[in-house]
Amino acid sequence: FYLPGIRLAPKEKMDIPVLFMPDTMKMYEAVVVIHVMRENGENWPYEDSAELNKDLKSSLTVAENGGIQGILWIYPVHGIPEAPPKKLVPAVVRCRARQRVERRVEVLLTGVVPGATAMPAARNSATVNTNKPGNIQEEVQVTDGFFTTVEFLYELQYQSNEIKSQLESLVGMHLVQRERDTESGIVTLIFNIVFAPNKPMRNEATLVVRCTTGGVWKFPMLFIATEPEVDDVINIEAVGLNKESIVGFKLTSQTR
Repeated sequence: FYLPGIRLAPKEKMDIPVLFMPDTMKMYEAVVVIHVMRENGENWPYEDSAELNKDLKSSLTVAENGGIQGILWIYPVHGIPEAPPKKLVPAVVRCRARQRVERRVEVLLTGVVPGATAMPAARNSATVNTNKPGNIQEEVQVTDGFFTTVEFLYELQYQSNEIKSQLESLVGMHLVQRERDTESGIVTLIFNIVFAPNKPMRNEATLVVRCTTGGVWKFPMLFIATEPEVDDVINIEAVGLNKESIVGFKLTSQTR
């Protein structure tokens, strides 16, 4: 859209509204261009207009007499749609402290746009398969019936830096499979999650998936570490009333 001449006083501020209402899960690009000219129609004097570098010339409109007639500010805008937030049931990964567990997490992405094909955004969901995975391939390429390859980026986001510092070294995640239903257009991503907690905890995280064609999906996750198994049972046998009984045992530090 175009806004006709708006008068601004010196050092006055102006807000430029930008409205974004996507109907498909793909990135949209636009440019906000601001062209400023003097109110009296005169030019800004500039003696060396012929010597302007290429980048500066693209931001100025130069008059025939060599003066600067207008100044351009160009702001690129990227509109990235995000799947509508819904109250999804978190995918729970549970493990006893000081043990290690692997889980398959399956997420459904709706509205993924392969190339120029557009589909409306619908629902999204996440589930956990409690069966341990078999052989994991490093790279899984699954044909989806389209010539265009759609790539995905993913990460785990945490509610605070403190939770991130606790979980970052305890959780591993790897995309092992991706499929596409040609009829519904729903893309299924299957992740292998490794959780190896060192102490009891209960922390939330968000699995964020981004598509290179545009679009963001978020899925809640919950990591629960229960109490560890008892290391050993120490029995102390009494030698008599009002007499001390002593038993010795060794503790080995896991770190320096």
